[in-house]
Amino acid sequence: MNEAITRMLNRYECQSVEEYVRALREIMQEIVLLGLWRSRFFDKAAFYGGTALRILYGMDRFSEDLDFSLLRQMTDFDLSRYSIAVERELRSFGLDVKVTTREKKVESSVQSAFLKANTLELLLTIKNDKEIALSIPTAQILKIKIEVDTDPPLGFSTENRFILQPIPFSVRTFVLPDLFAGKMHALLCRRWKNRVKGRDWYDLIWYAANHPQLHLEHLVQRMIQSGHLKQDEQMTPEKFFSLTTEAIEKLDVNQARMEVEPFVKNADALLVWSREFFMDVVERVVLV
Repeated sequence: MNEAITRMLNRYECQSVEEYVRALREIMQEIVLLGLWRSRFFDKAAFYGGTALRILYGMDRFSEDLDFSLLRQMTDFDLSRYSIAVERELRSFGLDVKVTTREKKVESSVQSAFLKANTLELLLTIKNDKEIALSIPTAQILKIKIEVDTDPPLGFSTENRFILQPIPFSVRTFVLPDLFAGKMHALLCRRWKNRVKGRDWYDLIWYAANHPQLHLEHLVQRMIQSGHLKQDEQMTPEKFFSLTTEAIEKLDVNQARMEVEPFVKNADALLVWSREFFMDVVERVVLV
């Protein structure tokens, strides 16, 4: 096994197959970030979303995909160039992974790539354990989606954060108040038909408890771009709290809890969830 991956795996103290799969996913995410750094991707883009919180700020829920935003609009941006660099980086650590860029079927500002590998083969590469081999279907695929917004809403700031494994490198990311604004935009404006994304509500709690400052102007820019706010419409603190209260009143709390439960280690942290609880959480948000 690659020595660097061994060190990374040792951080997790895995006790089950599921924990090994989660650890492998996060190790691969960090190697993807390393490959992007080597290819100077962060000269043009910044990391955001739930995986950024998990990897850069230690949020205690697992996250599946990697989300990025360009620093400015670029109609000629080509994600496939960086996908090649990511695949090369993963293979340099002995991981047999294929990265493919998705062809867009409809006009969109989001470019996507998918990292795919056989879960069993990867786990046997990093931990030669017959018990693991017997517990995983031979055809199970580990997939990580990489998305880049090529037409980002403006009004955000970025900073460099450092990752020490597999080697020390830096990642450009949104500052926390802008990350929070992006999360609140998802919570207020994302539509999942009849489903509820409990991960958004879990992240709201994390922000309120750890970094409650939310950059209101960046939220405004996101809502204007997505059509949820008119160009000349004001977003006062009163309107913000009215919108969040309305969202809470419509929330199916049980469905939200069930959606996020597979992504957290301690399901007891979800027992307190209720509309009353989220009303209290939102009152702790600090608009800046």
